[in-house]
Amino acid sequence: MDFEFATADRIRFGVGAASEIGSLAASLGGRVLLVTGSQPQRFPGVIQALRAAGLKLTSFAVVGEPTTRSVIEGVAVARQAGCDCVVGLGGGSALDASKAIAALMTNPGEPLDYLEVVGRGEPLTAAPAPTIAVPTTAGTGSEVTRNAVLLVEEENVKVSLRSPKMLPDVALVDPLLTQTMSPALTAECGLDALTQVIEPFVSNRANPLTDSLCREGIRRGAAGLRRAWADGDDLEARTDMALTSLFGGLALANAKLGAVHGFAGPLGGMFPAPHGAVCASLLPRVVAVNVRALRGRGGGEAAAVLGRYREIAALLTGRAAARVEDGVVWLEQLVSELEIRPLSAYGVREADFTRIIDKAGRSSSMKGNPVALTDGELREILSAAL
Repeated sequence: MDFEFATADRIRFGVGAASEIGSLAASLGGRVLLVTGSQPQRFPGVIQALRAAGLKLTSFAVVGEPTTRSVIEGVAVARQAGCDCVVGLGGGSALDASKAIAALMTNPGEPLDYLEVVGRGEPLTAAPAPTIAVPTTAGTGSEVTRNAVLLVEEENVKVSLRSPKMLPDVALVDPLLTQTMSPALTAECGLDALTQVIEPFVSNRANPLTDSLCREGIRRGAAGLRRAWADGDDLEARTDMALTSLFGGLALANAKLGAVHGFAGPLGGMFPAPHGAVCASLLPRVVAVNVRALRGRGGGEAAAVLGRYREIAALLTGRAAARVEDGVVWLEQLVSELEIRPLSAYGVREADFTRIIDKAGRSSSMKGNPVALTDGELREILSAAL
């Protein structure tokens, strides 16, 4: 038994917790770069609380996916304004951008110097600027992860800028902020969150601490997602999903993910497909193919992972005697009920499969899958999600 666990210096979770943002930010600096999504006006209370604390605010909006170019622009804005700390307010894109900007505010060079897969993969030498991550969606868990996923437009791929130094100083999670999510966004983000408590639980780097987070996250996600999608004002369901997202971030940062996220990076880079929608389309198909591959390969490790898939099925369905197949059916029904669009809706075609599989094979997430899948099995997953 050998593992470690790292997370944000401080996690503050609770309904109404966002009202504390002013005092938390003031403890880290006086000139704040506020990194948001395209509609920061949806959260006037957070901005007002920062101003009421006497902080000098400079805003930087991220429209769409964070790119290497947008990070460079954000760093320039921060330096010009003399910012000494960063607050990320928004979904995964805004939070990832805020962490990358904070890292490049204190380290020389540009994102490609530090990016994995397509960059030079150099380590960060200096600690990033102090950072507070405030999620307004329940999906990515980026508030407690040590990486920022960036789109490299020249390569048509999403890859990570990753370092233990990039864990935020404060993760401030308030379920009230997620009540503005539309049903479609709730579904996509929620299935991403559910994926991120399922994949680490069966990954080849699972450990007892992440296991406990995943079990609780699966249980809460199964209970809360349909309700949050049907009624965005259901605060209990929103709280369940905020916790599922948080637990998924904690788990993936300390275990690994799997084939769903191995595909998500290339697909998100090659096509205008939201990350959550990609994960939602792929999740039931990856589970089904993984289970069949594990049964076919056999062995003691395969049997242990299949036991974990049975446990997942029991947590999803609420039935202790549930079979693995029951869990797959439950996921398929959820994807259908939540009106998740197939990959073809984003322009993915069978002719693209070879390039997608090639890129996915180089991703760090694919290396965490509980079984090494063949190109034929990977093609089967894509076909089923098309």
